[in-house]
Amino acid sequence: MFCVECGKEGEIYKNGVCVECYLKNHSFTSGPKLIDIGYCSHCNSYKYKNTWFLEPFEDVLKKWIFHSFQISKELTNIEIEPKCQEFPDGIHCHILIKGMLDKNQISESHDVIVYLKKSVCDVCSKRFGGYYEAIIQVRANNRSLSKSELLAIQTNVENEVNAMHHRGDRALFITDIGIERGGIDFFLSEKSAALAIVKKLQKQNGGELKISSRNVGMKDSRQVYRMTYLLRFPAYKKDDFISHRGTYYYITSISSNKLHVIELSTLKENILDSKNNDEIKILGGRELIKKMILVSEQGEEIQIMHPETFQIIEIKKPKNISIKDKMVKVVNIEGNYFLLE
Repeated sequence: MFCVECGKEGEIYKNGVCVECYLKNHSFTSGPKLIDIGYCSHCNSYKYKNTWFLEPFEDVLKKWIFHSFQISKELTNIEIEPKCQEFPDGIHCHILIKGMLDKNQISESHDVIVYLKKSVCDVCSKRFGGYYEAIIQVRANNRSLSKSELLAIQTNVENEVNAMHHRGDRALFITDIGIERGGIDFFLSEKSAALAIVKKLQKQNGGELKISSRNVGMKDSRQVYRMTYLLRFPAYKKDDFISHRGTYYYITSISSNKLHVIELSTLKENILDSKNNDEIKILGGRELIKKMILVSEQGEEIQIMHPETFQIIEIKKPKNISIKDKMVKVVNIEGNYFLLE
């Protein structure tokens, strides 16, 4: 058969013409020369329709091209490749739209100027308005949290919020942080995220979690509740020396309801159930550790000398422990001396 357009003999593609003539006489894409995109200068997010996206500009621009351009339904496997450069009068973008028409690759280009309309996004509006849905309160039983604990807790919470933020939860933010009553408070914009964070803190540090809510009004005909998550750490902490059922231990870490400890008489690692808090007696922290002079070593016993009083003290050495230094770490607990590695 012959193409009615060019007269070439061969396969007719559509409407009596060959594929070359069909492609030559058809345009498959068209769109506006100007596009306005909302931009929040506070968080660098861009608006597409009624939603804000914390994404690179060119990714949001692709959404706008799909939305505002007419792209023929004949095309499949559509790809949009923008190349943009900023000028005083706007962002000049060269848009390449590619697709497949059966087995034929189609590429059409368009020049578009994008105007960024500065605004304040929904999340930043809430942030500036002091919005929060939940409070995480971290305290400790019968003591104030130390400076190092407060710093570690704040770092953990901020890292978790940043990680959730980078995973796509752009509506999550910390409204405020306050040091209160020997502990620390975090005001967060999302109660579900706050619960996930406080549970992770509990898993890492142990303690008891109490949850309460307060009605703060109505929204969209529904009751709105503000949550408070109170995590109370135990009275003991990492690096504390404790006694439990007549045995002395050194706490190396705490996780959920487990205490990871070293038994001082054997220097062997052990795990205690922290649910029985009444059976745990706190003896002190790292301030109990002293450096003393090794005088002699015989079998399972060593002699050490106090560097200030010159008192000679005999200590039973745990099995399979090799001492290489002349200065050794010793802890005196209730008149009992223990060697530390």
